Amino acid sequence: GYHADRWKKLLIPYSSPTKAYFDTSDQDPFCMYNYLLDITTWDKSIRRGFIKVKIIDHDGNTVESQKNSEASTFQQYKGVKIMTGFHRDMEKIAKISLTFSTKTLIGPRKKLRILQMKLKSLNNPER
Repeated sequence: GYHADRWKKLLIPYSSPTKAYFDTSDQDPFCMYNYLLDITTWDKSIRRGFIKVKIIDHDGNTVESQKNSEASTFQQYKGVKIMTGFHRDMEKIAKISLTFSTKTLIGPRKKLRILQMKLKSLNNPER
C-alpha cells in the first residue's frame, strides 16, 4: 500500500491501468492500522466463525478490530490468516484478547482452542 499523499507519483508513471483502494475508517482521523492475525487451532472438529481482536497496551489503552465480513474456517493444526483493522495504532502491546463468534442463536456455544497465534503489524512490519 501507499500513503494517500504519495500514491499518484508512485503509480501514475506505469503505463498499465492503475486502481487505487483507500483503507479508511469512519472515525476521525479516518486512518486504519492493519494487522495480520495468524491462528493455528487444535479443535478436532471444524469450526466456522468470526474473530474479533482487542489489543491493550501497557498504559491500559484498548482498541478493538473491525468486524470481519467473512467467516473463517478453522481446522485442527491448520493456520488461518485473518486481516484485522484498528482505528488506532498500538506500539507496545501488553495483552491480546480474542472473541470467537459463530453468529448463530440456535445450538450450543462453540469454543475455539488456539494452539498458536501471531499478530503482525502491516503498517509497521518491523514490529
